[in-house]
Amino acid sequence: AIKQVQELQDLQDADPVIKQLMDYSQVLEGLARHASTHAAGVVITPKALTNYAPLYKAPGSDDITTQFDMKCLESTGVLKMDFLGLRTLTVIQHTLNALKERGIEIDIDNIPLDDKDTYRIFGDGQTTAIFQFESNGMREYLRKLKPQTIPDIVAMNALYRPGPMDFIDDFIDRKNGRKKIEYQHPKLEPILKETYGIIVYQEQVMKIASELAGFSLAKADLLRRAMGKKKADLMAKMGQELIAGAQQNGISKKVAQDIFTTMEQFAKYGFNKSHAVCYSYVAYQTAYLKSHYPAEFMAATMTSEMGNSDRIVFFINECRNMGIDVLPPDINVSGAIFSVVDGKIRFGLGAIKNVGRGAIESIITARNTNGPFKTIFEFTQRIDLRAANKKVLESLVKSGAADSLEGNRNQLFEAIENATAYAGSLAKDRAKNQVSLFESNEMQEAIAPTLQNLPDWEAAEKLAQEKELLGFYISGHPLDPYRIEIQTFSTMMINEIEESRKDGVLVSICGMLTGDKLIYDRRNRPMSFLTLENFSGSIECLAFADAYAQYRDLIRPENVLVVQGKISAREEEQPKIIVDKILELQDAWQEMARGFYINFPIDQLRSEFCTKLNQLFRANPGKCRLYFQLQLNGEKKQMYRSKKFSIRPNQELLSRVEALVGNENVWVDAALDFQRK
Repeated sequence: AIKQVQELQDLQDADPVIKQLMDYSQVLEGLARHASTHAAGVVITPKALTNYAPLYKAPGSDDITTQFDMKCLESTGVLKMDFLGLRTLTVIQHTLNALKERGIEIDIDNIPLDDKDTYRIFGDGQTTAIFQFESNGMREYLRKLKPQTIPDIVAMNALYRPGPMDFIDDFIDRKNGRKKIEYQHPKLEPILKETYGIIVYQEQVMKIASELAGFSLAKADLLRRAMGKKKADLMAKMGQELIAGAQQNGISKKVAQDIFTTMEQFAKYGFNKSHAVCYSYVAYQTAYLKSHYPAEFMAATMTSEMGNSDRIVFFINECRNMGIDVLPPDINVSGAIFSVVDGKIRFGLGAIKNVGRGAIESIITARNTNGPFKTIFEFTQRIDLRAANKKVLESLVKSGAADSLEGNRNQLFEAIENATAYAGSLAKDRAKNQVSLFESNEMQEAIAPTLQNLPDWEAAEKLAQEKELLGFYISGHPLDPYRIEIQTFSTMMINEIEESRKDGVLVSICGMLTGDKLIYDRRNRPMSFLTLENFSGSIECLAFADAYAQYRDLIRPENVLVVQGKISAREEEQPKIIVDKILELQDAWQEMARGFYINFPIDQLRSEFCTKLNQLFRANPGKCRLYFQLQLNGEKKQMYRSKKFSIRPNQELLSRVEALVGNENVWVDAALDFQRK
């Protein structure tokens, strides 16, 4: 850079401090920045590790690692194994434990492998929370493939990776008979038959080398490793050996060369079949649980993601799509983790910030011993206030977990001080063995403090406190009135952007502005990192100086906006949106809405209902086309465009039409400058 960039040279020449900085930097450049640890790697030696490799102990940690990296370790002959820990296995176990409490015992290792409901989960692409199969791209391919066997799932697991992904459509067409299955030589058929003539697995590469060229399996494995690690010299040498061996077995040189070229192409990306089988079997187990015990499975999944609020929001929406209600935390019902009560998922107390294990154990023990809590004063008497201090109580009230007690949240919050003082006083009396006339529960209730006569907090304040304590909204959402705008003006959901990581793709996202971090560019112009949030999560949007200058008046906390721009999805970074344009909702309605659709029964055409609709349309003239879809005997029939009206959609009009026909019978189509998801 110093050689190529004149500004750097000028800086060096003009400032001795910068010259010294550059000199030091060139000494440091290329050195290891820090010691890192393989998440699953374990080194095994026959005697003390120090006889084979230098060791390293990270400051503040008891973990001991080798100073050699994995390649160096392998070259010294040390055995290195990777033991992968999967969160999914814990999810499966939690699901089985929950079912066992209901008297349902399942041997997960012996479930039927031909279960139609489980394959329907895959074939319909309903694989949210299914290990290794929940990305949007994977779900699209699953809908095309319609897997019906474990090998189908295994092949898709192996193919859905950079490189072989290009051959997924070919694989699907061959499986479904739309494309002829061809083999370069008859000896390849038994090896490639299960994958319809396409090399998918590393083991197939080894088998081809063994069967066609007479390689030992050890030698075939060397070929596989050479291909996978792109060792050109070794590949060329072994390729010649393979072609020569194939010729000795009666295969022509040209066919042998073609086969080796195909092997070389796939082995670069080929996946280990044993891995794919293990992953796919675990995926099948999770899909089996999701299809047959959806509430217990989703509760276990949310428990595993308890510390990730974006994922919890995502799974709550998935539960809604599945018809499963998710109930807020409740000190009279909830356990530590997410649980299922009467087919509904109940939030765990462990999901509430500041509420630790000791407090939860105290609450559950007291509840199991003497039944549910009625008042906050009784609650503080019965639990251990050393484990559940004032901060814990405030968190329980603010999160809504104490809503089953007498009084509203404001009353309960203001009563915490008196309730803890009252409980502490009773505890001291008991400790001194002072038996009083007021020891009975009835007498204690008579002298207990009472709640102040206070109105409840506003809905917006409740939601803000839930967000603070839970990381998301549980009793509602500030964006609930804007659901149709979010659906209409968004080309993708926010969580889909993170999953797909489609760099450079144009998107439009509708949501609430929840953050604004102002910084300055190299020319000292203001720019901003905006945080946009909707029901599917949150995403950072980068408004460079020009965009920020144009739209800065719209950048206000809690403003509901439509942000349009390009996805920036660089490696090892969370995807962002590079802002091109920002619209307020009223402008989005005018610029983007192209069709307003209403569905209603045909027998209402001559009723007062139509008169009310006409009044609304006359009061909102505009350029948006109006369409009616008429129902006959409950079935949707032909769509008609209104020749009389073109309207100006807005939130008020939408709300009034929804009040007449129901929100499920109104929808809007937006003309976007992007391809809709």
